[in-house]
Amino acid sequence: MKYRKKLIERLFEKSQKIYTNMFKNHEPWGIYKKELLTYPEDSIGKHLGNFLDKNNFELISKVERHDAYHTITGYGTKVEDEIALQCLCFGNGKRSPYLYGAMILGIIILPDYYKYYYKSYCIGKNANSFHHYDYKRLLKVSIHDFRQAIFSKKQINLIKIKHAQTEIY
Repeated sequence: MKYRKKLIERLFEKSQKIYTNMFKNHEPWGIYKKELLTYPEDSIGKHLGNFLDKNNFELISKVERHDAYHTITGYGTKVEDEIALQCLCFGNGKRSPYLYGAMILGIIILPDYYKYYYKSYCIGKNANSFHHYDYKRLLKVSIHDFRQAIFSKKQINLIKIKHAQTEIY
């Protein structure tokens, strides 16, 4: 499984740059981790900055919203979490060539996590739509209020429990 995860990581790294150059024509946010860390404690922006800091990341130009999804949903950055996040977004109605590719290849190459992917899809399907928001405009909004508007209490608890675990579901 280790080699299959490495394969997917390499595919993500290579395809991300190509996809961003070909399909992302909007302006980047122009915001960096250092600035996000100055946002109010309860804000999406502060939590996004903490997520980036914890993972030693900066926002990736033109796909900043993806890291906002991580922050809102609580999904980690392991390969299986990235695929599960795509499944959650698919369940929520998001459609993009990259999403399809990540989901299909992820499920084929790492079928060991199928139950995790399916549960993530179900959470997204049953949540209120969140994939369409302009997250740059929401950076100062309370993350707790936003999550409560998107997910039921049960879903929030499922997300917290599932992503604190590292086992195969």
